[in-house]
Amino acid sequence: MLIIPAIDLKAGKVVRLAQGEFDKQKIYSRSALKVAKHWARCGAEFMHIVDLDGASCGKSKNLAILRAIIEKVGVPVEFGGGVRDLKTIKQLINLGAQRVVLGTKAATDLKFLKNVFELFGQKVIVSVDAKAGVVLTEGWRKSKGLKVLDFAKQLKAIGFQQLIYTDINRDGMLCGPNIAGIKQLLLKSGLRIVASGGVSSLADLIALKKLEKKGVAGVIIGKALYEGKFTLEEALLTV
Repeated sequence: MLIIPAIDLKAGKVVRLAQGEFDKQKIYSRSALKVAKHWARCGAEFMHIVDLDGASCGKSKNLAILRAIIEKVGVPVEFGGGVRDLKTIKQLINLGAQRVVLGTKAATDLKFLKNVFELFGQKVIVSVDAKAGVVLTEGWRKSKGLKVLDFAKQLKAIGFQQLIYTDINRDGMLCGPNIAGIKQLLLKSGLRIVASGGVSSLADLIALKKLEKKGVAGVIIGKALYEGKFTLEEALLTV
């Protein structure tokens, strides 16, 4: 199970939000590059970078920071936030992102999503951001009523092998991941899952590790690392 530190960017700073609320942010660093280098020194094998500005406005805003991290850190990254056209996906891959994360556009344009998979395959991963079993889009502010499981089944039918699953109610709240929801999604979708949202302790990682054989491929960790609930080194030793 891959341990993936998160770097969320807003106005060039590394922040964490509570339940995706932009007015509930805490700034942890003014240098994303320093943070990325720190995670690399701690043993990170992969990093999850989110452009919160891009997620909000629909256009990537922090590409210069992404480029610097790719060029100067040397750890593979996935990048998402405001990625809503083929040109941007190509640009990110050409910059060196190992994987591009799609959210809003994937959940609102099935034809586009099929085209993306035909062109890029597993270089793209879809982030399914859920609240009360329903997918939210546009920075977690809107919903068209699409159910998480229905969306996951669409991804499976297209050919995707895994997804990122974020329980918005738990994100940034340090209240533990939604194990029951993850189990259900694993069972009914047939997809591998990168879990995100709520991790607060090493015990949470152990609980997710037990689901590895059922399809939990990784876990994205943000606030727990930034708040010192445990270190990345401890997390890596735990799993």
